[in-house]
Amino acid sequence: MNWIVKNFLRGLVIVVPIALTIYLIYIAFIKIDRLLNLPTPGVGLLLIVVALIAIGAVASNFFMRKFLQLTDAVFTRAPLVRLIYSSIRDLLEAFVGDKKRFDQPVSVQLTDDVRTFGFVTQDDLSFLDLAGQVAVYLPFSYSMAGSVIVVPRARVQPLTIASSALMAFVVSGGVSAR
Repeated sequence: MNWIVKNFLRGLVIVVPIALTIYLIYIAFIKIDRLLNLPTPGVGLLLIVVALIAIGAVASNFFMRKFLQLTDAVFTRAPLVRLIYSSIRDLLEAFVGDKKRFDQPVSVQLTDDVRTFGFVTQDDLSFLDLAGQVAVYLPFSYSMAGSVIVVPRARVQPLTIASSALMAFVVSGGVSAR
């Protein structure tokens, strides 16, 4: 009986991630195609990828940059829209934009014996009257959520590891060691 349970669990670990990944990709294809009302599966995703590449290329144009600055100014001034727009824009830029924020992986000493891992997001907090302190984002395991803590700079030790490897380690609960 022990052999059956062990192999069942091993099979589960192999099949579930593959099946869920395929399912989620399939759902994304279907949802996008339905949103665009396209009969051929996958064409919607292809159109969106092509449109995003085209928009990215056109955004480097002088007139388009001015238009985007105007749009940004309007969206950052509207009360409720500002909260949503700024949060989404800052989050995307933190990972893929010109202002990447998760590029300083660190170890933070919480007590003499306890450390946690995160990313320095602000080196200078003097604007908060917290000179000598840094802001560190601590991602949660098995989630893209996290929290920001403020600690003395002396408790933060830079790590010589790729940001993506540290993020994978933390988000996987310490299981991934790549």
